[in-house]
Parts: sequence; structure tokens; C-alpha cells
Amino acid sequence: MTLGKWASFKFVKRIKFSQKRALWGFVGIMIAALIYFLGVLPLVEAAKKAEDEILLKRKVILKYDEYLQNRKAVEEDLSRATKQYEAIQQRLIPGDTPQLGAATLQEIVKRLSEKNRIVIRSFKILEPKEQFPYRKVSMQIDINPMNSMLGLGQFIHDIEHHEKELMISEMDLLVFNIRMPINIQGSMVISGLMKGAKIKEKEKGR
Repeated sequence: MTLGKWASFKFVKRIKFSQKRALWGFVGIMIAALIYFLGVLPLVEAAKKAEDEILLKRKVILKYDEYLQNRKAVEEDLSRATKQYEAIQQRLIPGDTPQLGAATLQEIVKRLSEKNRIVIRSFKILEPKEQFPYRKVSMQIDINPMNSMLGLGQFIHDIEHHEKELMISEMDLLVFNIRMPINIQGSMVISGLMKGAKIKEKEKGR
């Protein structure tokens, strides 16, 4: 083999070797790309998703922990408000209608007058008034002449401090002798509170 042929043979062999190297390099790149897209990328996305879920769960846990810390205070406030509401309801005059409420009020006033030896000449039921969330029932009483200011004072005290929400809305007393307050007579309007009409409608709708 001549020198020229040998050189030509080596050149062709080098080219074939370079082509094989380039082919294997391309194959290697393709394999690396497949590994990245099929293996590494899904793992990165899964890790990111898991991290987001952990952050979300951590927020939920923090919120729940805050709720547990505040729950006792909230329950105490709710219990206090419930007791206050029940106490107010106990002070209202019972009855589903103004007529029943007025009848109860009349019975209370009658018992207190008998206790304090006050003779009531007449009872007059007045028109009820809505004072949301309550209803105000009232009656006017005329008192027979009496000889004791003490009994009248105790009668007024018993009304104003009764277990039910009672009050004296108007009072007109006639004293014939200011220096000797005996032979007192007059009239007064006594009122009480009961549940308002709208409150009753809400309770019936439950």
C-alpha cells in the first residue's frame, strides 16, 4: 500500500469514528432529555405540589389552633349572653296576647294592693303599645281614700321592685291636708313589659 492510499484510509476511518461519536452523543442527549422530562421534572412538580399542600395544611392547623385557644372565651361569652337573655325573659309578663298579659298584670297589682291594704276602686285596661322588641301593657287604677302614707309608699316600692318588669308610668295623688298626709286618694297607671309581636312571630317560625 502506497503512502497516499494509507493516508486516505486513515482519513476515512477517522470520519467514521467521528460520526459514531456524534451519533452516540446525540443518543446520550436524547436519553438525558427523556430522563429529565419523564423522571426529574415530575419529581420536581410533585415536590412543589407537596410543599404547597404542607403550607396549606400548616395554615389550617394554625387556624384550628387559634380557634381552640379562643373557643373557651367564645363559649363563655355565649353562655353569659344566653343567661342574660333568659333572665330578661323571666322578667317579662307571660301571655301570648295583650289581653292575657293585662290579666296577669291586673292579678299582680291586686295581690300587692291587698298586701299593703290598698283598696282599688276600679281597674281600666289601656291600649297596649309596641316598643320593639317588647310590648307594653298598662292599666289605670283608682285608689280609694286611705289613712296611711306608709302603705302607699310600700305599694309603690313593691311595684317598682317586683320580679316582673313593672313600672308606674303616671301617678296623680290627692292629699287633702299636706301637713297631715292622711285621707289620700288618687290614680296611677301601672305598666309591664311582655314579648313583642315580632319576637313571637319569629319564635313561631322556628
